[in-house]
Amino acid sequence: MRTPLERFYPLIPAGGVGSRLWPMSRAKAPKFLLDLTGSGDSLIRQTYDRLVDLASDTVMVVTGESHANAVTQQISELRGSDIVLEPSPKDSAAAIGLACAILYKRDPEAIIGSFAADHVIDPVAEFHKVVREAVETAATGKIVTIGITPSAPSTAFGYIRARTSLKIEGAPSALAVDSFVEKPDAATATKYVKSGEYTWNAGMFVAPAQLMLVHLEKNQPELFAGISRIAEAWDTPQREVVMNAVWPTLPKIAIDYAVAEPAATAGDVAMVPGSFSWDDVGDFDAVTRLSQEKSGETLTILGDNQNILTQTSTGIISSDTQRCISVIGMENVVVIDTKDALLVTNREDAQKVKETVAELKSRDLTELL
Repeated sequence: MRTPLERFYPLIPAGGVGSRLWPMSRAKAPKFLLDLTGSGDSLIRQTYDRLVDLASDTVMVVTGESHANAVTQQISELRGSDIVLEPSPKDSAAAIGLACAILYKRDPEAIIGSFAADHVIDPVAEFHKVVREAVETAATGKIVTIGITPSAPSTAFGYIRARTSLKIEGAPSALAVDSFVEKPDAATATKYVKSGEYTWNAGMFVAPAQLMLVHLEKNQPELFAGISRIAEAWDTPQREVVMNAVWPTLPKIAIDYAVAEPAATAGDVAMVPGSFSWDDVGDFDAVTRLSQEKSGETLTILGDNQNILTQTSTGIISSDTQRCISVIGMENVVVIDTKDALLVTNREDAQKVKETVAELKSRDLTELL
């Protein structure tokens, strides 16, 4: 009889553009393909390296067709059977659901773990400890989410309320989930953090593939039927034909709405608290903070710094051009210089970069996205 960890298959959904990191992150080069931490590796490569030692056999990556070459170049270990290419974006339920269906067909006892491609986690040993607890909990018939202890009230994340110990051998930290809560306002977030009953929802799930599919069939029967058809054809010569016919018909919905929230209502969701540091690198304020924590410097310069001149300034500067950039007397500045676009803002307004992206879309300036 195999142990839970011997049945464990991590998967990495690698999608999204990271619009708050424009113009560094683009549709053709999204943030998960970038080195935003100065480690020398992209975020997706770091994610793969964190997971590969936990995998029973393989780590599966789900990404868009347009990113196939970049992903396989960065993770040369991936086999053809390890990568699922989406013809078009369909949100996380289709991506994770299809991976579950494929793995379930290959191994009916599979326990899957979904971990986003663009998160920064440290230390890895503590992450492994938490994931192992999550796998042990999943083996008892639970969908397990990993909750992050809030460092401060935040309106940028959803929250998980979990209080009652499940008393699972091998998973002493596992708690029953009462509810998922959408991104709250500032006052509500403060209340949640003070109560000590809530963790951030980092979007990490560990679960028996079969249980994920049971809830998907119950709550999203059209989506379940579609991914089941694709999975049946996946390891056959009919893969491409069926994928191209069925994928465009699938509804777009997030995995939280399709599976996690209704499963929590049914009492099938558990939470293991993450005792590691975690960041979703959502904007340039986060990139700056991570870089400064690592270097101890108040000014971060990404990329070639030969043409960057600074005096008494703090913040972050990045350039992939040969243009000379001089920044003088600026605090918490953000300067991102690319061949066709220049962003100048401050760390406090980093979230507003998304509004610039929205305006570019409204002006139909798609070549800049």
